Amino acid sequence: MQFPDYPSDSSRYTTVNHLRMHYLEGGIKHADTVVMIHGNPSWSFYYRKLFTKLTEQYHCVVPDHIGMGLSDKPSDSNYSFTLQQRVDDLDALLSSLETSDKITLIVHDWGGMIGLTYATRYPDKIKCLVVSNTAGFHIPTNKAIPWQLKLSRIPLLGKVLIQGFNAFCRGAVTQCVTRAPMTNSVATAYLYPHDCWAARLSVLRFVEDIPLDEQHVTYSIVDEVDRNLQQFSALPLMVCWGLNDFVFDHDFLNEWKQRFPNAEYHEYDAGHYLLEDAGDEVIPVISDFLEKHVSQQA
Repeated sequence: MQFPDYPSDSSRYTTVNHLRMHYLEGGIKHADTVVMIHGNPSWSFYYRKLFTKLTEQYHCVVPDHIGMGLSDKPSDSNYSFTLQQRVDDLDALLSSLETSDKITLIVHDWGGMIGLTYATRYPDKIKCLVVSNTAGFHIPTNKAIPWQLKLSRIPLLGKVLIQGFNAFCRGAVTQCVTRAPMTNSVATAYLYPHDCWAARLSVLRFVEDIPLDEQHVTYSIVDEVDRNLQQFSALPLMVCWGLNDFVFDHDFLNEWKQRFPNAEYHEYDAGHYLLEDAGDEVIPVISDFLEKHVSQQA
């Protein structure tokens, strides 16, 4: 299937933990590496226009997490669907590629925690950070969990809603843009990888992997990132934020501002899928930021 503006000629596959992982790779060989990490329930399609722009100057990599996008869709019997595994997958992918000594991470949604956990594992490898509508810390104090996520985490009901009715993916294509509705072709592309019950398991497991208490298997990893996030305060850091996000809202943005007051901030009247809503504004801002802080320091 052809996806609008998607650079299919840059599609690559590798094997991670006996599973086929899809990723985009392109740009200038031996140039600075820029890695873009998506969240849930999106895939590398989200970064398609930014990838095309940045390949003019950098070596770019955009993975599809296992169970998402064009990667394999395993069952619980052969994949753990945890943050730990996601970071191990990213580590395995980047270790298999010829990347620059230091890399720039561009992260969104749950891709923020995946990318920042990787960064915490290898802080000396990180050159620059660009974050949007994501977190690298626990849910802010007194922050209420959106009702959409609460419903999705109710045993059995969440499975029926997400795997049966595809409610999470369908909700994303309507609620994660606020300026204008997605075109049919773009919405179809977002929904394409999750076209049946089995293919939506990863979407459900991502929701379930959000740690709300200390007993959760992922809590300790998030806690470690939270406690060590300030080590990146000396790095060039830019935060681009869609102000109409109903999950990663002002409370999360304010947390970033408190922790990184010297970062560069850009705020937009846009939804969670910032690059869909405001890509024409955001992509030049990211490109200019990297030109200043990555290219000139090469």
